[in-house]
Formats: sequence, structure tokens, C-alpha cells
Amino acid sequence: MDSQTSQPSQASQSPHTFQVDLRGLVDLLSHHLYSSPRVYLRELLQNAVDAITARRAVQPDAPARVRLTAEGGALRVEDSGVGLTEDDVHNLLATIGRSSKRADAADGLQEARADFLGQFGIGLLACFVVAERIRVVSRSARTPDARPVEWTATDDGSYTVRTLPDDARPEPGTTVHLRARAGAGEWLTEERVLGLARDFGSLLPYDVRVGEEAVTDLPAPWDRPYPSPATRRVALARHCHELFGFTPLDSIELDVPLAGIRGVAYVLPSAVSPAQRARHRVHLKGMLLTERAEQLLPDWAFFVRCVLDTDSLRPTASRESLYEDETLAAVREALGERIRSWLTGLAAGDPERLAAFLAVHHLGVKSLARHDRDMLRVMLPWLPFETTDGRLSLEEFAQRHPVVHFTRTVEEFRQVAPIASAQGIGVVNGGYTYDTELVEALPSVRPGTAVAELDADTVTAHLDAVDPAEELALSGFLAAARAALDPLGCDVVLRAFHPLSVPALHLDDRAARHEQARAAAEEQADDLWAGILGSLRGSAPRARLVLNHLNPLIRRISSLGDRELIGTATESLYGQALLMAQRPLRPADSALLNRAFIGLLEWATHSGNDSDSTGGGQA
Repeated sequence: MDSQTSQPSQASQSPHTFQVDLRGLVDLLSHHLYSSPRVYLRELLQNAVDAITARRAVQPDAPARVRLTAEGGALRVEDSGVGLTEDDVHNLLATIGRSSKRADAADGLQEARADFLGQFGIGLLACFVVAERIRVVSRSARTPDARPVEWTATDDGSYTVRTLPDDARPEPGTTVHLRARAGAGEWLTEERVLGLARDFGSLLPYDVRVGEEAVTDLPAPWDRPYPSPATRRVALARHCHELFGFTPLDSIELDVPLAGIRGVAYVLPSAVSPAQRARHRVHLKGMLLTERAEQLLPDWAFFVRCVLDTDSLRPTASRESLYEDETLAAVREALGERIRSWLTGLAAGDPERLAAFLAVHHLGVKSLARHDRDMLRVMLPWLPFETTDGRLSLEEFAQRHPVVHFTRTVEEFRQVAPIASAQGIGVVNGGYTYDTELVEALPSVRPGTAVAELDADTVTAHLDAVDPAEELALSGFLAAARAALDPLGCDVVLRAFHPLSVPALHLDDRAARHEQARAAAEEQADDLWAGILGSLRGSAPRARLVLNHLNPLIRRISSLGDRELIGTATESLYGQALLMAQRPLRPADSALLNRAFIGLLEWATHSGNDSDSTGGGQA
């Protein structure tokens, strides 16, 4: 190999400059960075507000006004800000990616950087989303003797700069002229500009107008004085309806001075799914940043919608969402604490409002309480649970029962609730979201409380045993019944219990169901998997069908002498017990129900035919 070819050439080491296709960049902005062309107006307002902020940093008494005028497919935005010199125009407007807010020691505009809204320097480029031409006329407040300068750019990437006579702009500030691109004229109509300006800039600290219409509406609704708390609630409820379209159950002050946050959280009037992402309105130094902030609050606070203004949170590059960092995490925790304090305040002083809130949003509070022992302790007398004594709080239920039994599924609760209630066993339905975790946490906030999961053995132990002599006399009947259900992995026992109207009760637990599922899978598996599943066979007790010896139907069935009929009747009782418990039926259970139903019909019709023929013969 030639030694010269192994060395990089001089040309390959020379630096090259990126070439930017402005049309391609505009397409990227409009279709990927920004969610809608509407953000062009936010960028214009933002630049104007930042310019005023920069001027007031050195001239505190400088005018602070922004005027927008829309007519004939064009828009003019004029501000009384710091303005630009010709050098500023070349350095800031004509260089994509450079910002007047960058920390450049040579750049005097960075002095008030902490008060600026923008941080990314995309600026006027976003206006090409709706405009084919941008013209900027500006006069610097920092260099009074500098003449006005004009910068004109088109969407093909070209621009021109020229100085203008002094009378072209006598006062410091900047005017931006936009000419709509084809198909985008609607974005520059006065009605659309006014609506966007009010949406984005209603909380801006300066005088902003579209024509003669005021845009800003200060102070913010949550900062205004009201003659009474009731008047305040009505005003905030009206504000919520205007923003979110619903009348709230209540409003929660969100005042976190250390995080520079002021605002309000509105409590939804109807229940929502915890999985539904809440969307909140966030203003950054008065400018609307996003209407869809999803990570602002803890996940458990899905029952509120927020609107707030902040000066501490960081926006993403598109300035349409929040940047996930330590500051946002701290703000999220602080806002969660405010909502938690509101809940504890209701519990202490306004039980009626708390009860109305929990009737709708108990799920959100349960979600919080399972991780927050203090909240669980406060909410214990209020959170509702389904129990065998009706809908009660855990506190009231624990006062009635020495042992708080619970089931892990709704199906388990339904199958034992009537029997347990009749036997005096207190049971909590832990099958709903978060309920099992809260019941198990009960001893940590209520020392001395006994909590136990209810299983089939516990229920059976509370049922009265049948007299041994009577059970021995029914041994033939029980043997036939057990033989009928043995293929289904279910035992048959005889007990006496109330209510008398329940002929049979199906009891099992999770271990028994797991064993049933394993056995079913083993039957359908090939030899290899059958061997593996067989090695996993457990020693869990089987499900059981508890027959009620006090029930008249069970007494009649137990007196039958036909073994086949006993089996059919037992299968029918088994199927009915499953249906009463609202348990899902396996294919084998469905087949059994069909078989038992047909068998009983055949027996009934056959018995009726025999009776008719016998009666006819005697006649």
C-alpha cells in the first residue's frame, strides 16, 4: 500500500459549514416540532415580551406595550422593547439557532435573561409556518444614535438588511410584518389573532392589544380579591367552566412561593379512570406554555385539573410541554402536598363536602392512602368499603368485628357474603382497586386490629356440623354426590347453616383454583408438558360444595334412592352455586350444566309419562 494513501488528505481535514435548507427546516417545524401553526403567535408575543423585559432591565420606566394589527392577509406586531442594531440583526435574526438570551459575555441582551420567556433562539423562524415573508423594522434603545434597521426574509432562505431614515421609526422598539403564505390566510385574520392572543397572553404582565381589544386580564382569577369565600368559589367555578368546560366540586389553592407557582386546581365533578392522563394548563411567566401538561401532579391526583403560572419550570424545545428534571419533581411533590392538605382540611372541618367528594373520587384518595399512612389514618373514618354489613368505613367496621376478614376478589366475596353475614362473620370485599392493600395496612394505623384473609376453611368452620347419626344415615347419598363431582376436583360436605333459602354453597380459594387450572392444563398437554405440570401438583385443599341440611330441597334430594338421579341433582346444585357466586365457568362446568339440565328434563318428562300411563291403566 502506498504510504501516501494511508494519510488523510489536507482537504479532508478542512472544516466545513452545514448548509441549511430553510424550506426543509420550516417543514420540520410545522410537522414535527410544533403541534399546530397557532404557535407562531406565541413566538411573536414571546419575542415582544422578552424585548420589553430587556429594555426595562436598564430603563425601568420604559413603556411596556404590544400592539397587533391584522388586515388583508397580513399581520403587524409592534412592541416598545429594547430593539436591535444592524449588528444585532445579522447576529441574531439571520443565524438560525442563536438566541438573544444566550449567555454571551459580549451580548448585553443577556442581562435580564432570568426574566425571559424564550430560551432556544428559534424565534421568528416559527413564523414561516404561516408566512411566506417576514419583515422586521427595529430601532435600538441601547444605542440611541443608531438608525432604524430593516430585515426582510423569505422562506427560500434569503434575506436583506438595510438601514432606514430616522423617521421610519422614531421610537425604540420593533415591528414585525408578516405576509400570509398560500392556504394560511385564516391564521392572520383579526378574529383568529385575537383568540390566539387571549389564549396565550391573558396573564402577561404588559399591555397587549389586538386593535382596540385588550388581551391581558390581570390579576389572574386566583389572585383577585373577593368580598367573601362564597363569592370566590363562584368566580373560580365560572373560570373553570370557561377553561375546562365543567363546574368543579371544589377548588384548591396552589400557592407554592418557593417554586414561584400560583394557581388553582379544580376538582372534577364526575369520576374518571386512574389510567386517564390528566391534562393541565401551565403558564410560564404569564405566557401559556401548554394546555396538555401531563406530568405536573402525582399520579394519584387524577381527580383534579390545574391551571397555574410559574417562573421556575423549564419548557422543552418546542415550548409546548415541561422538561422532566429535579425542579419539576420538586414542584410535583409540593403540589401533591397542597392537595393532600386540602383533603385533611375537609376531614377536620367540612365533613359534608368531604363526603360529597369521596362519593365521586374515593378511588383517588385510596390510591394516596395506600402509600401515605398519615392520609390513611385521617381518611379511615370516611373511606367507603363494601362489607357484609353494608357500605362502611374500615374504622366503623373494625369497631363491630374483632377480626376483619377480607377476600381478595369480588367473586370470592359474592360467594361467601350471604352465608358469612348470617353466621356473624364480618367480611370486607377487597376485590376492588386498592382495597386489599388498605385492609392489610389497617393494623399499622389502628394498633390491635386483627386482619385475616377469608378462606374456605374459615367459612366451613363457622357452619354448624350435622348430627353424626344423621350424616351416617346419608352416607350413601353423600358417596353418590361426591362421585358426581370428583372429576371436577370438587368435594361435597354436609353442613347446617342460614339462610335456609340457600341450598348449596361453593367454596374454594386461590390455591384450589390454581390447582384446578394446573390439572386442566395437564390434561390437555403433551407428554413432556404433562410431566412438568404433574411435578407441580400441589397439596392445596380442593374446592367444596357445601350442602345445606336445613334446606327442604336438599332433604328431598338426600332421600332419593336412585344413584344416577342423585348425581344429576348434585351437578345441578353445583352449577347453580357457581352461578350464584358469579364465578366464570370453565368448559367442563358449562358441559356439566347442560348435561344436568337435560338429565332433569328427561327425568321429569319420563316420570310424568309413567304417572299418566299408570293412572290411565287404573282407570
